[in-house]
Amino acid sequence: MSGRRIVAEPLTAEAFAPFGTVIDKDAVDPRPMNAGKARRFHDLAEVVVSGGGSRVVIGHVEAEPYALPLSLGLVERHPLGAQAFVPLNAAPFLVTVCPDEDGRPGRPRAFLTAPGQGVCYAINTWHGVLTPLGEAQDFLVIDRGGPGSNLEEFVFDEPWTVQVPDRT
Repeated sequence: MSGRRIVAEPLTAEAFAPFGTVIDKDAVDPRPMNAGKARRFHDLAEVVVSGGGSRVVIGHVEAEPYALPLSLGLVERHPLGAQAFVPLNAAPFLVTVCPDEDGRPGRPRAFLTAPGQGVCYAINTWHGVLTPLGEAQDFLVIDRGGPGSNLEEFVFDEPWTVQVPDRT
């Protein structure tokens, strides 16, 4: 059973690069706007979409928390568009991803976001479901709208157990 266990690591731009982009305002220098009354943290991630009639859409998701350790039995990917999740509060959440191995998900990796970080999964990246920890959490979701099937799901024969190091 030890081969089916993974431990979440801190989310960093370098570690997450094979799967997409970390959305983190601390990674860019803000620029002033609105006569100096606001700061804009520009170009944090690119949401790429493909397919005729496709467009970038923004949604709002209310997500219930998951118990730990997490049983990861299902991952999904989106072949026609990237998908970004931006938390609307500073609570961390769990991000699980898998490399693609000949059209199937490989060994998962898990990341724990820092307060305020979000993620943008690259097109066709296997990832787990939105996973708040401890309490319900709201997210803005930026992804693809339009015709065509943009969801593929995969169920593992045996679930993975994801552990999160003590956060105290």
